[in-house]
Amino acid sequence: MLSTVKPGILITASAFPNPPFDSLVDGVRSGFDIELMHAICKELGLQLQTVTYTGTNFTGIFDGLANRVYDAVASGTAITPERARAALFSKPYLEFGQGVAVNRLAHPNVRSADNLKGLVAGVQQGTTAVEVARKLVANGILASITYYAYDRITQALDDLEANRIGLIIKPHPTICELVKGRPKLAVPIEIPTDEKLGIAFARDNTQLCNAVNEALDRIRANGVITDLQQRWITS
Repeated sequence: MLSTVKPGILITASAFPNPPFDSLVDGVRSGFDIELMHAICKELGLQLQTVTYTGTNFTGIFDGLANRVYDAVASGTAITPERARAALFSKPYLEFGQGVAVNRLAHPNVRSADNLKGLVAGVQQGTTAVEVARKLVANGILASITYYAYDRITQALDDLEANRIGLIIKPHPTICELVKGRPKLAVPIEIPTDEKLGIAFARDNTQLCNAVNEALDRIRANGVITDLQQRWITS
């Protein structure tokens, strides 16, 4: 039997809302990662139970793995060396770059990173966008960075609409979803960071990670991941 917090159940943490990976619409949890985990659980004969991560810094989501609060993290999570020291990751299942959202009325001519010179970037704490923004500052492109608690993305979007910041950096599929319904905002740039998404587990739970990797191979071969991409990744 697979080693899970509750026998027969795969408790998975996600940071809602993080569309298109984790979405909460009318109280119903859905999205690419949620459906992916349902497919994996079907392969493994487990029942999926989702829990919401509510921390202000995304890095803290991995603490729940080490403390056995949940079994897995699936939340559009890029695999990085720092995160790999805190958690064990599955094989990658998606790859993406970082998207740059701007106020199209205030900055209509933004077409590349060079057009961002002198602007202030907004990023969420604990995300891979932080390192991207820091490199742009170091290269003399961005003026500075405003850091938002992870659960304050709506505040960041409001600040961008009000022109209190110059841009927001966030994974491209996610920021494209978040600006929908905000006609002042656009995503004219995708920075090619080649970030690979994986499912995270406690570092000592190799049995579960290996089982999920085998399930990922099967559902990829069956076309499930391609179908999910076509349904959820619209950008």
